Amino acid sequence: MIVSFFIINLNAQIDKNSPLFIELKNQDSLFFERGFNNCDIAYLEKHVDDQLKFYHDNGGFQDKKLFLERTRQNICSNPVQKPIRKVIESSLEVFPLYNNGELYGAIQTGEHQFFIREKNKEDVLGGQAKFTTVWTKQNSDWVMSDILSYDHGEPGKKQFTDNFEQLLKDNRIQTLGLGIIEDGKLTEIKVYGKLNDKTSASYNSLFNVASLTKPVTAITILRLVSLGKWNLDEPLDKYFVDPDIVKDPRHKKLTTRSILSHQTGFPNWRSMNKDNKLYFDFEPGTKYQYSGEGFEYLRKAVENKLHKSIEELAKEIIFQPLEMKDTSYIWNEKKFSERMIVGYDKNGKPYDIVKNKTSNAADDLITTVEDYGKFLTAVMNNDLLTSSIFEQMKTGQVETKKNKSFGLGFEIYNLGNGETALCHGGSDQGVNTIFFLLPKTKKGLIIFTNVENGYKIYEPIVNHYLGNAGKKIVDIETR
Repeated sequence: MIVSFFIINLNAQIDKNSPLFIELKNQDSLFFERGFNNCDIAYLEKHVDDQLKFYHDNGGFQDKKLFLERTRQNICSNPVQKPIRKVIESSLEVFPLYNNGELYGAIQTGEHQFFIREKNKEDVLGGQAKFTTVWTKQNSDWVMSDILSYDHGEPGKKQFTDNFEQLLKDNRIQTLGLGIIEDGKLTEIKVYGKLNDKTSASYNSLFNVASLTKPVTAITILRLVSLGKWNLDEPLDKYFVDPDIVKDPRHKKLTTRSILSHQTGFPNWRSMNKDNKLYFDFEPGTKYQYSGEGFEYLRKAVENKLHKSIEELAKEIIFQPLEMKDTSYIWNEKKFSERMIVGYDKNGKPYDIVKNKTSNAADDLITTVEDYGKFLTAVMNNDLLTSSIFEQMKTGQVETKKNKSFGLGFEIYNLGNGETALCHGGSDQGVNTIFFLLPKTKKGLIIFTNVENGYKIYEPIVNHYLGNAGKKIVDIETR
């Protein structure tokens, strides 16, 4: 008699900071946010195996066809009372699956909660369950091959409050958007809070990102330089001279380099001057002074030479190649109105949504966490510039304080031991935003908030996601 023993070796759960854990956490988030919460059936169909096996403790067994049919019927047929799924992040565990030492899949377990969403009302918690998902790697994509959903019941004492949701509540911040970059890839998108005072925000909600517009403009211009269509150091007076400074010979010293590094000598905005006219506060190229006027000056010069708006240029060489379908300098009522996040003052009073009819190169870009994450990963991985221009971009052009300088469109922190961080912030009425990129470790962090004092929650988030590098950044800022 021959006895065969088949031994399945299930590896221990992996660390929650590991790339695989983060990747599958992101896959779970996108799968349910897009497919379940936003009823993108095409996305669901693409990301489940053709031989899907779905086991539900109340709904029975479902193959792929039945799974998609029931999603349409039970989840997506009634937009008035829409079921919404939210994962309890602290419950997630991931167990890798190997075949002869090669990773071919993973088991993900956790708990999730189900809400009913009605227009102009807060989401109502209705139930909770456990889940186990088997993810398999097919070519370069992760797909769900087996799903178990069980232990359904009332939430009771299990009701979960995410740490970040509590952070928002404690600081009176309505909405937080987070993008996490690991190994040069956008691995996680989180949006907490509300679209407005009645509707919950989703992963593809739109933010006004204030001065985070400037890095997008900077990369658009530097892309033109890389393509040989623009010159970094050519005087701009050949293409544009502002009427307010036409008689001041210092305008001949303005270049793209001096503008992108904020060395124009202009104030932030001419409206800060009593007569609302533009003046030089000092000789261009001699020292640092942050200026939105400079970016608008550059926009007009570029548009005059190339006979295209900055919106058209950005679409052509940045947005479309990177599939940034929800990003624009200009308001689109039909496309944006139902997904735009409202901004608030520190007392909770809402501001009117900014609806620009023309491009502003320095301010008011509309985008999503996902789109801006695509942009920043392309910057980090240098998918858009020549190596020479990329090096100049991330090299300090002018010092702004100890261990901090401005490059071409980006602030640069010197963290020591050859490590730097690229950064830019944005602040307007009802907006506080910031991002950090760590070129050496290929990590990054995007933080969008919709309130003027959103900066209050930056430090714990930066420390949490960027670790020692984050602490060094905070130290430089608070010295």
